[in-house]
Amino acid sequence: MIRPATPADVPVIHTLIQELATYEKAPQEAKATPAQLHDALFSDHPAAFAHIAEDDDTGEPVGFALWFLSFSTWRGTHGIYLEDLFVRPQARGAGHGKALLTELARICTRRGYQRLEWSVLNWNEPAIGFYDALGARPQNGWTVYRLTDEALTKLGTE
Repeated sequence: MIRPATPADVPVIHTLIQELATYEKAPQEAKATPAQLHDALFSDHPAAFAHIAEDDDTGEPVGFALWFLSFSTWRGTHGIYLEDLFVRPQARGAGHGKALLTELARICTRRGYQRLEWSVLNWNEPAIGFYDALGARPQNGWTVYRLTDEALTKLGTE
């Protein structure tokens, strides 16, 4: 059901990212190209990694997890930051999301990583309920900050 992505999966990963962006009500924000994804996932020094969830009966890709390594200065170890987790609506409830997270937790456990982290939109109650049921907990007291576009360029050119 869950397998590491291969270069041949780049088109489906790109499509799933577009579907996720639409679900999150921000399709205009998903600007990554297949070429960028290929480079990020399959270069000599990949910046990110991905796993594909397949339907057990058809083998059709129905979801993905895209992640990268983080590092905790407090724990002194790497962790995994889950950038995106998405399962197509028609495949939800069949265990694909849990299987993707389980695979990432296994990678953490095998490698001695002590954190598996991600962000979730505050309005996404189905996802929040799912994560809570797995034992994940929100990190209260922390606010995500992000520099992009003009603000990033302005700061980066000072």
